Amino acid sequence: MHRPATIRLRTSLFEDAVAIVESEFASDLSLDDIARRVASSRRQLQRAYSEIGSTTFREHLTAVRMERAADLLRIRGLTVRDVAHRVGYRQPAQFAKAFRRHHGIAPSDFRANGRFGRLDAVSATPSNAAA
Repeated sequence: MHRPATIRLRTSLFEDAVAIVESEFASDLSLDDIARRVASSRRQLQRAYSEIGSTTFREHLTAVRMERAADLLRIRGLTVRDVAHRVGYRQPAQFAKAFRRHHGIAPSDFRANGRFGRLDAVSATPSNAAA
C-alpha cells in the first residue's frame, strides 16, 4: 500500500496527463513529452497510468483517438483518410488497423452500417432477448 502523499502525487500526474491527451490527441504525443510537461519522470508517469488509470499511456492515447474517430466518422463529409489525419495518424492503413482492433469493425464498415454498425446490433441483442 502506498502512502497518501504518493497516491495524491500519482493521481495529480495522471489527471494532468489525461488533460493533455484529451486536448492534444491529434498531435504527435509521447510518454517522454508528457512526462516532461507534467514535471515528472517517464517511470513515475508510467506508474501513475498503471496504478491510477489501470492502463498505459499508449492504450489511453489510442482509446481517446478511437473515440474521437468514431465521432468524426459520423460526419458524412469526411473521408476515412481525413479522419485518420484529424486523430493523429499519418497512415490511413495504420488508423484502420487500430480502429478495427479497438471497435471490432473497419472504419468504412462502421460508417456504412449506420452510426454504430455492428456495435448497435451486438449491444441491442441481449436486451431484446430479455424483453
